[in-house]
Amino acid sequence: MKTFTCGDVVAGCREVFTAADSDGILAQVSGHARHDHGLPDVPADLVGQVLLAIRETA
Repeated sequence: MKTFTCGDVVAGCREVFTAADSDGILAQVSGHARHDHGLPDVPADLVGQVLLAIRETA
């Protein structure tokens, strides 16, 4: 399993996402970025930051 905490990239955001793989995390984060952060498209540099912040969970 993989976990991503949005606050690791966007200060003050407390959303946490869990999925089987990075693609699952990115799918969830895309919707979150659109609905909660007002980003219609996630810029490539932000995707890179998300990928670096994804952690393996037990």
